[in-house]
Amino acid sequence: MRQTKTQVRAAILAARGAATPQQRAAEADALTAHLLRWVTPGSTVCAYVPVGSEPGSADLLDELNDRGVRVLLPVARQDDDGVPRPLWWGTYRAGTLVRAAFGLREPPTPHLPPETVAEASGVLVPALAVDRRGTRLGRGAGFYDRTLQLAADAAPLVAVVRDEELVDALPAEPHDVRMTHAVTPGLGVVELRRE
Repeated sequence: MRQTKTQVRAAILAARGAATPQQRAAEADALTAHLLRWVTPGSTVCAYVPVGSEPGSADLLDELNDRGVRVLLPVARQDDDGVPRPLWWGTYRAGTLVRAAFGLREPPTPHLPPETVAEASGVLVPALAVDRRGTRLGRGAGFYDRTLQLAADAAPLVAVVRDEELVDALPAEPHDVRMTHAVTPGLGVVELRRE
C-alpha cells in the first residue's frame, strides 16, 4: 500500500530528527560545496534559511554573497483568511535577518513582489523529499507551489534534500510544481526526469 503525504512527511521528519549534529553539519558542508560549484558568480539565486533539521546552512548564503551572487530569500505571508500567498522576496545581507512568521528568518524590508522569482537563474527549494520525476514533498502549506509557477522557464528548480530523501516515487497532486533538479550531500546536483 502506498503511503500518504502525511505518512511520508512524518517518517522523514523523524529521520531528520534522529540525525546527529555532526551528521547535519557534514551534510550542510557537502551541500554548500556542491552548490558553490553549480551557481555562477554574479547571478541571482533564490535560496532559503534552513529551519530546524532542514538540510543546508546559512553559511551557503554568505559564501554565495562573497562570490557576487545576488541572493533572494523568501518572505512568507498569509491573507486575512489564513491562505498562503505567493512568496515575496528580500535581498540577503549578512547579519540583517529578522525573526518572522512560522519560525522563519527573513531579510528586513523592503520586500520584492512574487514576480521577482523570474529574475533568478536558479531556485533552491526546501523539501522533505523529491522523487526522480521531480515531484517535491514540502510541508504542505503551498507557498512554493503558488510561487514557482512564476519562475523563468529556463531556471532550474532545485530541491535540497538528504541522500535518502531522493526517492523513486512520491504521491503527486495536479497543482504540484515539478523540480528540475535535486541536490544531496552524497550525489551533488542531480537532473530529474520531470515527466
